[in-house]
Amino acid sequence: MAFTVTLRPSGHTFTADADTPLLQAALDAGFTLPYGCRNGACGSCKGKVLDGEIDHGKVQDSALPAAERTAGMALFCCATARSDVTLECREVGAAKDIPIRILPCRVHKLERVADDVIVMSLRLPTNERLQFLAGQYIEFMLKDGKRRAFSIANAPHDDELVTLHVRHVPGGEFTGHVFGTMKEKEILRFQGPLGSFFLDESSQKPIILLAGGTGFAPIKAIAEHAIHTGITRPMTIYWGARDQAGLYLSALPPQWAAAHAHIRYVPVLSDENWDGRRGLVHRAVLEDHTDLSAFQVYACGAPAMIDAARADYIAAGLPATEFFADSFSFATPGS
Repeated sequence: MAFTVTLRPSGHTFTADADTPLLQAALDAGFTLPYGCRNGACGSCKGKVLDGEIDHGKVQDSALPAAERTAGMALFCCATARSDVTLECREVGAAKDIPIRILPCRVHKLERVADDVIVMSLRLPTNERLQFLAGQYIEFMLKDGKRRAFSIANAPHDDELVTLHVRHVPGGEFTGHVFGTMKEKEILRFQGPLGSFFLDESSQKPIILLAGGTGFAPIKAIAEHAIHTGITRPMTIYWGARDQAGLYLSALPPQWAAAHAHIRYVPVLSDENWDGRRGLVHRAVLEDHTDLSAFQVYACGAPAMIDAARADYIAAGLPATEFFADSFSFATPGS
């Protein structure tokens, strides 16, 4: 049986069945509430039940003492509805609403998907989850005080692991370690989430997602988040690389396009002859859209691609405020 959940003070409503935690039901409906561990230990998702009946589930007394339960408080990561309910809680509306944290993590898996790209999966401690917006990034904090930034490639609803796409930079100290000596179960430390590159969900404009190389990582997160939350604005994904090996997850975007009529995928190669589109990926957008005045563009890749795309798209009518970018710059050896 499905119950109606109303959030105060926003007035947002969604449905939740008796088996789905209120937090998960809210996330599934596209409403982001604060959370941390998602297993009743940290108290980050605590809020008040203003009306209706709930089952508190498996919460730890340290996170929700009996006195707070009596006062109507609940941990939404564990609580489930037993009737229509009204909840008082804060909603996450922007990056500023999510705390930036320093967390340890363990390398869970290293999967080489191309000669120069590894998909790195990180597992946080048992009682921790990283809350973030699709498109944001983390920074590894290295022992010598240096930092290395990588975009999160998984969507927020799929947060059991934090997934990154790491490209090998010749001479790069950190990526050299990842590709040469790093082992699964290694312990690392990072700070995050960081960045203001994420989807403007208040807009109804069609979306162009532009990725160069491993700039596909945050584009993947944004696309999967949009699919999960039921956003059906027209979305075209342009992914550019030098050769076919550079499209290291080449089967994934066509799957999205096949399953969702509002999604289109355009791969573009610059240095290899093939049956698909050729040239610079940002120029492929202009070949398809001479007038960009009605669009939003989300671009991630090398600085040269970002700079060229911004200038050319604004010249084609794109409002400057509708160009969102995350520019990848690689650390030089010794920097």
